[in-house]
Amino acid sequence: MRPHTLLTTRRARRRVVAALSAALLCSAGVTALPAAARPAGAADGPADSPSAAAASAGTVASAAPRLPDGLARTPPMGFNNWNSTHCGADFNEAMIKGIADIFVTKGLKAAGYEYVNLDDCWAKKDRDANGKLVPDTTRFPNGIKAVADYVHSKGLKFGIYTSAGTTTCAQAMPGALGHEYSDAQQFADWGVDYLKYDNCNNQGVDAKKRYITMRDALKATGRPIVYSICEWGENKPWEWAADVGHLWRTTGDISDVWDSMVSIFKANAPLAPYAGPGHWNDPDMLEVGNGGMTDTEYRSHFSLWSMMAAPLLIGADLRKASQATFDILDNREVVALDQDPLGKQAQVLKSEGGRWVLSKPLANGDRAVALFNETDRPQHITTTAQEAGLPQASGYRLRDLWKDENTHTAGEIAGTVPAHGTLLYRVAADRHWAQYPPALDTAADGVAPIEVGKEVRTATLTRNLGRTPALDVKVDFKGPQGWRVEPVTSTSIQVLPPGKELATAWKISPLAGTRPGPYELTLTTDYRSTRGQRVTLTLPFAVTAVQAPPAGTSYASDLTWLSATNGYGPVEKDTSVGGQRPGDGTPITIGGVPYAKGLGTHAPSEITYYTGGKCSAFSAQVGVDDETGDQGTVTFEVWADGRKVAESGKLAGTDPAKAISAAVTGAGTVRLVVQDAGDGFFYDHGDWADAKFTC
Repeated sequence: MRPHTLLTTRRARRRVVAALSAALLCSAGVTALPAAARPAGAADGPADSPSAAAASAGTVASAAPRLPDGLARTPPMGFNNWNSTHCGADFNEAMIKGIADIFVTKGLKAAGYEYVNLDDCWAKKDRDANGKLVPDTTRFPNGIKAVADYVHSKGLKFGIYTSAGTTTCAQAMPGALGHEYSDAQQFADWGVDYLKYDNCNNQGVDAKKRYITMRDALKATGRPIVYSICEWGENKPWEWAADVGHLWRTTGDISDVWDSMVSIFKANAPLAPYAGPGHWNDPDMLEVGNGGMTDTEYRSHFSLWSMMAAPLLIGADLRKASQATFDILDNREVVALDQDPLGKQAQVLKSEGGRWVLSKPLANGDRAVALFNETDRPQHITTTAQEAGLPQASGYRLRDLWKDENTHTAGEIAGTVPAHGTLLYRVAADRHWAQYPPALDTAADGVAPIEVGKEVRTATLTRNLGRTPALDVKVDFKGPQGWRVEPVTSTSIQVLPPGKELATAWKISPLAGTRPGPYELTLTTDYRSTRGQRVTLTLPFAVTAVQAPPAGTSYASDLTWLSATNGYGPVEKDTSVGGQRPGDGTPITIGGVPYAKGLGTHAPSEITYYTGGKCSAFSAQVGVDDETGDQGTVTFEVWADGRKVAESGKLAGTDPAKAISAAVTGAGTVRLVVQDAGDGFFYDHGDWADAKFTC
């Protein structure tokens, strides 16, 4: 949730209002303007239009037929600049033309990306004397039509943005409220093919009325224009907008951080029954390539959006993108799931403990199956072909869409999914299943934190899920250079029959002098099929090298934690949490008192420290950071080896810091928890000021 300290962007303004209104996400509406106070042109639609008549009657216009048939029969694909530029100077004519060029030269057009869309800040702040929108001549010196013509010359389509309010969300240009018919015609004259219609500064006018009026205005132009309703899910558009627009936002804005992407996925996933050809749930644009997540996380992002039949609008500046970004965006087989003509959004089959299974029916009878790991540790996730909706068969082809590999299974679909990763399969009841190698499921016991200078033991398991034997099976477990990783039992088997397994025990010890922190082990399984096909499986495992705090008193911010999760942005050391980027906090201050040391968090947050039975006490001064402007309510808890040993009670932004202390004698781990106090997560910047361990 966007804290109030970052109110310079569109999403921040939305969410602040949400906090104040306690709406589902946010409410940009205020009391409607009286007629005399409405901006000039507020009734520029035809006086006898259905929307005008409904407005005069004080009711919502009745649903007219949808916009022209044939549009958005699959989810729209393309580009929008907002996520990478906002209203920055990089957003200009050169960028838009450059993106169009890249769509062609890098093969994205061939992959299905076709819309090149402008977002906020493309126009001047005021209309001209005739009430028309005026392009920003600094950004677009040749005007909007010239840019649209250039995009069209590449065989692509052009999109534009405005808001169903008096101004747009950045307040840099006029909105379309009261100017719908004039603006729609201007867009059509420029050659616009796609309109994103936002929700800011809407003057409290009924959402259905506002969005239906623009639908009718677009329809009146006679030009086929895809209509994207961006009212953030406030009024449950999935229940009414299928006859109004082609897609509708279901959530607030996405941010380029893991927690934001996952929270939006969770909100959008249950809405599968409302999506279909010509009317799509929209969980917002892609962040792939913007730098706030890892490539593993971006593959999950792209996989989940494709499974949800979401619009795929690239939000990265492709002129600066890495090859890894293009490899994700141009995975044709994953794109094909999103663009499948059946138009079904995936159903969630399981979600226990952050282990998700999704199944998406496809037009040819196949099923797409995603095994998604929300957690920060590898997870073993399983389902079956029949649970996924496939008919009973003697065997099934498993097509791994990220590895470009085929195997077969007798019915079980299983794998160890890396932290924040997704295994994505196309599964078919294939009578030729025997021509593919058997699928092997490899897993390892959770590797516990390893104290430097000591040894831990773990086990790996390799199981044959197919109907034919796996031959010459070999497993190898490797750690960082200098670590000792040795097998205790056999690492190979000549024949691994269907349904059987190879179990191997291992002992692991870090190199002497290893610094505490995260490291990676790699499990490799190599085998061949009865047809001679060789298969190599590589599975990374995260492990943490730990060391108990030194004797005496240590500040928590000077120690290395085992793990940390945060409701917004990263946990910060010796500053407030600030915003979503590392290092953007301010000096910790509670009740006007500054603190040089501590931890800045945002609820819900958990920070776990390894204490190894060597510490006796923890203490801190806790409270809501002053950067919230006296808003926010939180509670602080201290847990030792899974037992709550201290709590603060409810603390508000108006409260001074409160001392909290806990006895942690003998505990192997200590967990510091910040929770929302019951009124939502907005503004919940919780500081562990002056946090110390006594050991």
